[in-house]
Amino acid sequence: MATITAKMVSELRGKTGAGMMDCKKALNETDGNMEEAIDYLRKKGLSAAAKKAGRVAAEGMIAAAGSGRAAALVEVNAETDFVAKNDKFQAFSKGVAEAVLASAPADVEALKAVEFPGSGRNVGEELTHQVATIGENMNLRRFARFEVASGSVASYIHGGGKIGVLVELTCSAGDSEALQGLARQIAMHVAAASPQYLTRDEVPAEVVNREKDIMRTKAIESGKPENIVDKIITGQINKFFGEICLVEQAFVIDPDQKVGKVVESFGKENDCEIQLTRYVRYQLGEGIEKKEDDFAAEVAELAK
Repeated sequence: MATITAKMVSELRGKTGAGMMDCKKALNETDGNMEEAIDYLRKKGLSAAAKKAGRVAAEGMIAAAGSGRAAALVEVNAETDFVAKNDKFQAFSKGVAEAVLASAPADVEALKAVEFPGSGRNVGEELTHQVATIGENMNLRRFARFEVASGSVASYIHGGGKIGVLVELTCSAGDSEALQGLARQIAMHVAAASPQYLTRDEVPAEVVNREKDIMRTKAIESGKPENIVDKIITGQINKFFGEICLVEQAFVIDPDQKVGKVVESFGKENDCEIQLTRYVRYQLGEGIEKKEDDFAAEVAELAK
């Protein structure tokens, strides 16, 4: 039997929002397995989490460059929020986005060899220069670049660089101000609604099966007859897709319409073939583990 620590209970609470004793019981029942404990709480109706949460954000910013047929998005990390608000750091981040847009590098290592705009140095050298100038460690974490032969790419930055989005629409009529406006609205929607997949076809089978198992357990434990459980699951799984798949989400600007229907209507109104082909959403620091200081332990140590 695994030893259940206070830190494990705290982590599970952060991921699910469930009570402390419920989290402790869930961890005991699942021998300390965090993912199984999350499922245990969801099956008991004690957690409404549909995906992993509680990721600790690193500092820095997300920056974008370009619009129209091509645009780029980058995440640059720093150690503190103070540096993230520094004008030099922000100018560097935007310059990196411009370098990605201009050169379309294959990966972060290739990006470091690309010329940094207006400095006479490459991106890697400019990064080293900025670290020395600002006095804090910085990191080029990731980037995305979209380009279409016919259509529009839009970017959206929210919260001063905390969230960044790229959206790509292909269109037989080419780019236009109206198409760019639609792409930007969808990018704003992605920032707000945080879809996990473009369509239901992209959702892995194991994710769907896991949800169905949770739904089935909850339905049976609530006393629903076996003969209607499958019908209940069908309705609930469609609702689940509507929550996590971009084209099936209710459009935040007009909640009476699904995003996919909004795109379809644009095509009919403008007599063109149009498709929402891809998107990317970056949230600053997502998935990065950050050292958590134990203030109480520090005070106790100082009191010795």
